[in-house]
Amino acid sequence: MNKIVVKKLKELPATAICGNDISSSCLYVSALAIIYAGQYAWISLLIVAFVLFLFRKIYGEVVGAIPLNGGAYNALLNTTSKSTASLAAALTLLSYMATAVISASEAMHYVNSLWEGFPVILATLILLAFFMGLTILGIGESSKFAIIIFITHLVSLVILSLVAFLFIANNGLGTLFSNYNMPVQGGIWMALFFGFSAAMLGISGFESSANFVEEQAPGVFPKTLRNMWIVVSIFNPLMAFLALAVIKIPDVQGHQEALLSYMGNITGGQWLSVLVSIDAALVLSGAVLTSYVGVSGLIERMTLDRVMPQYLLKKNNRGSSYRIIIMFFLLSVSILFITQGHLGALAGVYTISFLSVMILFAIGNVLLKIKRSKLPRPEKASWIALIVAIVAIIIALIGNAVMNPPYLVVFFEYFIPTMLLVMIMLKRTVILKFLLSFIKYMFEPIQRFVGDVNNKIMKQIEKINSQEFVFFTKGDDVSILNKVMLYIRSNEQTNRLKIVTVLENNQKVPEHFKTDLDVLNREYPEIEIEFIEIKDKFGPELVRKLSEKWKIPINFMFIGSPGDHFPYRVEELGGVRLII
Repeated sequence: MNKIVVKKLKELPATAICGNDISSSCLYVSALAIIYAGQYAWISLLIVAFVLFLFRKIYGEVVGAIPLNGGAYNALLNTTSKSTASLAAALTLLSYMATAVISASEAMHYVNSLWEGFPVILATLILLAFFMGLTILGIGESSKFAIIIFITHLVSLVILSLVAFLFIANNGLGTLFSNYNMPVQGGIWMALFFGFSAAMLGISGFESSANFVEEQAPGVFPKTLRNMWIVVSIFNPLMAFLALAVIKIPDVQGHQEALLSYMGNITGGQWLSVLVSIDAALVLSGAVLTSYVGVSGLIERMTLDRVMPQYLLKKNNRGSSYRIIIMFFLLSVSILFITQGHLGALAGVYTISFLSVMILFAIGNVLLKIKRSKLPRPEKASWIALIVAIVAIIIALIGNAVMNPPYLVVFFEYFIPTMLLVMIMLKRTVILKFLLSFIKYMFEPIQRFVGDVNNKIMKQIEKINSQEFVFFTKGDDVSILNKVMLYIRSNEQTNRLKIVTVLENNQKVPEHFKTDLDVLNREYPEIEIEFIEIKDKFGPELVRKLSEKWKIPINFMFIGSPGDHFPYRVEELGGVRLII
């Protein structure tokens, strides 16, 4: 059997796969940060970049020590219990499902902004199916597509930045100063708090690289973390700053869904707005690919650990776990149809799931330091960095809960069923044992009843079959005796037969007779044959005497048809039956 050889991803394709997700964040996070932090949005985004810098070391230490797919699930699996690790897995699954559906839908909404009447839901379904097929073809093939999207996106952002700077140079900083003179509701610290909480969505996708680390060439993983951090640290604060320099804060709310496209229209005209919209559609599509690749690595790792059914491990000749990919596609499509394309509710699932995964990964690093201190690792995160990172994520979670209380409700509506499904798979042997015990408890009375009925019926059958029959023979040959046996087997319910020969005077049983009986015993093992020799005279008196002695009714006694010289009439024998 030929071994499947899968080429490991180098730096650019690996960065592109996870980078499309995190780099697409500038399309929406700039608007979110401005809405909540106003003129201090870019500072909120710089704080986020600092937190992400701390997570570079955290991810680098955990994955460097245990370079296996699974991300937070893998980190907790090797430091805590499988149940705790499954919590991280459930949150990661929710995050990926929300990412795939939201990104695909938003990408098609950008296309709809360019082409009025574009069928968004149908196109979203087709886009999800396209990336399913691309991922099934193999991570190498999908990475080529990811590279094209990633480079196109970076070029588009550079063009937008240069045009915006040129616009500012020609038109001055009046808009920026006007924005900075606006009052900040709640004060600067409250603005930074809410802006930071909202802007933390800008690093979603950073965890994806850890979910397919086994598909990356040696030394590539830390480079993907570095590259993603650089992109986020430069473009997210920059886009927010440029937006504040050319768009008044009150106008941001009305153009929240396509702020960068609107900024392109102001600074460069229609052509730049179209370019940004096309880029947005492409890079958001790339985020869908990130979800497919990340979830494939995660589910495969969970399946190898027997958390998921082994059925999912089947690979095609390109080394892709196509059953996992198809399952994820079906789940995503179901969410798309359940929400009917109104995906605002999924934002809560996306936000809380992603931030929870980041916290759990950091906790995994803490446990790795405590429980696996001797495990070699290429780099280490300091305790201060860990504590600051965990506190920062907790602050972001609290901020998002305060800003959007309904998000928590929607999150639990999706999280509880997902966690239940994972726990059912994890505890399936316990559940099956409980089910077996329950079935036994419920059906034990029925089982006892059936057993009692069965015993009574068997006793009745045994009683019926235990009734003995008698055949009086004159030393008949084996052919006659065989006819007797056939008659009894076909017509009587018994397993016991007495073959009786009555010898008068000095009569003897023929020598061959006992041999013939042995033949009958072998031929009819289900009938117990007893041979009896009686020294007496055959007649009605002997028949009655034997009937009383053996307690066998006379009508259960047989003889062959008598000849002309038989001294008795048949009725004188008291009911003896003729069977031959």
